[in-house]
Amino acid sequence: MAGSLIVIPTFNEKQNVASIATAVLSASTESHLLFVDDNSPDGTGALLDELAAGDSRIHVLHRSEKEGLGRAYLAAFAWALEQGYELIMEMDADFSHAPADVPRLIDAAAHADLVLGSRYVDGIRVINWPLSRLILSKGAAFYVRLITGMPFTDPTGGFKCFRRQVLQEIDLNRVQSNGYSFQIEMTHQVWMKGFRVVEVPIIFEERRSGQSKMNRAIVLEALWRIWRIAYQYGFRRRPRAKHPLSVGTREPSHG
Repeated sequence: MAGSLIVIPTFNEKQNVASIATAVLSASTESHLLFVDDNSPDGTGALLDELAAGDSRIHVLHRSEKEGLGRAYLAAFAWALEQGYELIMEMDADFSHAPADVPRLIDAAAHADLVLGSRYVDGIRVINWPLSRLILSKGAAFYVRLITGMPFTDPTGGFKCFRRQVLQEIDLNRVQSNGYSFQIEMTHQVWMKGFRVVEVPIIFEERRSGQSKMNRAIVLEALWRIWRIAYQYGFRRRPRAKHPLSVGTREPSHG
């Protein structure tokens, strides 16, 4: 199986999953969806099974308990690699990431190893956030750049697209972050290995329904774990060289 897989973790997202599935598959008809449900008590998992039964492009990975965003994505990555997908995308279930932007990230992956959907490249494009949340997000981005040296405007974002070989090159069993720091750690590993990372501007909208998963513990984990992420590479401020498998190192196709 080839093509693109969009991974959407869920926990108590029953209000959103049917509509997000319809919107994403309408925007990118050739893509498949993988929902990863952490045993949602609101019945999200059962609804997802119904959706999957009615559309062969929809898949569901059930997990026995709520273990966090990072563990859900790692399980999904392992499944995606086993199934042979070439592009693996992360996306939220709550419409904060616009389904219409999915094809743009997929197109950008033709010339990059990791595509980051950025709220802040070439300006700020965030809808319905209070100023305090925007300041926290922008401050976190600055903090990450200061400690790690990563040049990206939105290193904490969760709308991104990996090429298959990138995930194969990362030892996923050693990824320790779980909350929003998971996004930072994954991007940092890809960047430090010399893969080509690009940012694509997106519009981010505060969730339309349901409850945000952001909490104090997630923020605190991200604050201290960034130091550990940087330490793993000796606080090096840039990759040593381009990765030999990066799209930036390949010969152009003439076929």
